[in-house]
Amino acid sequence: MMDRSIKRLSKKARRGMRGYPVGTVAFYGPDDKRATKVAVGVKFAANTEPEMRSWFVEAGDARGDPAIAAEVLAYFEANGVLSVAMVDRIFGCPHQEGIDYEGEYCPDCTFWIGRDRYTGKQVRSG
Repeated sequence: MMDRSIKRLSKKARRGMRGYPVGTVAFYGPDDKRATKVAVGVKFAANTEPEMRSWFVEAGDARGDPAIAAEVLAYFEANGVLSVAMVDRIFGCPHQEGIDYEGEYCPDCTFWIGRDRYTGKQVRSG
């Protein structure tokens, strides 16, 4: 059974655009099967930069973590979020180029080398 916080977050995302502030939720992982990072942003107006926060898990999948979902909901509620944009797919490596590693590809997440970050499909050889 899905945790109540996860259901609430999914329901907010299904409602569509209801105005600003807008909350965004993106998942990242070492491959396209397991999310280890949740990146969340709150955008207060159309032409502003979002305020960002991230959550990480060592084991399991962050997409189904009820504690993370509850914290994301609390963060959104504290910021008055009216709309939520979220997809359940994984958008690529959880590490940041220039911060966690140097070069074009993360040495820890070789699955993503030559793959489209949105579909996970191979687009070129590494």
